[in-house]
Amino acid sequence: MSNSITCADGFAGSTAIAPARWVVLPLSAAMVALAGSLWLTLGMGFTACPLCIYQRTFVMGVVAVFGVGVFSEARFRPVINLLALPVAVAGFVVAILQSIAELLGKIECPMGILGIGTAPQQSVVALGIVLMLVVWGCVRTGRSVRSRWQLLAWSGGLGLLLAVAGLLSAPPLPSPPTRPYERPPDACRAPYLPP
Repeated sequence: MSNSITCADGFAGSTAIAPARWVVLPLSAAMVALAGSLWLTLGMGFTACPLCIYQRTFVMGVVAVFGVGVFSEARFRPVINLLALPVAVAGFVVAILQSIAELLGKIECPMGILGIGTAPQQSVVALGIVLMLVVWGCVRTGRSVRSRWQLLAWSGGLGLLLAVAGLLSAPPLPSPPTRPYERPPDACRAPYLPP
């Protein structure tokens, strides 16, 4: 009887040791995304709307999973990306939907860091990079193709459910104002609609 541990009951399909880069790269990207989100509030003085808070919370979850993963034994690394996948998917989906609402004129949001796009647009890019690295880590550390794709599908589906739950529970934005705003947005808000 072997004392070896297989990762995720067939996810890796063996006791393969995953390189640290599959934990460090997504952790680094998630930490940059989190730092940017916090800078918008703490450094630039913007007020985070509920959708911004959900994205920030989901990226904090990704940082927490990978933060633990960095200090775990190498044989457990293949499962770390899989555990981070649902929260990475959820954060990215909320960011995409917030950006769509902005593009459709349903909300207006402040400019992001250095004025390069709006805060939601920057969030889509940052969380897209995080999600890409997490999925890459899931695919690269798996060996059993059937198990890998089933687990990826379940994890991605769970992420979608988390995003939907967050969106359905978010409070609505205040009603549009009756006169134009006097200053640019410092939070996501309903746009002024002239009569």
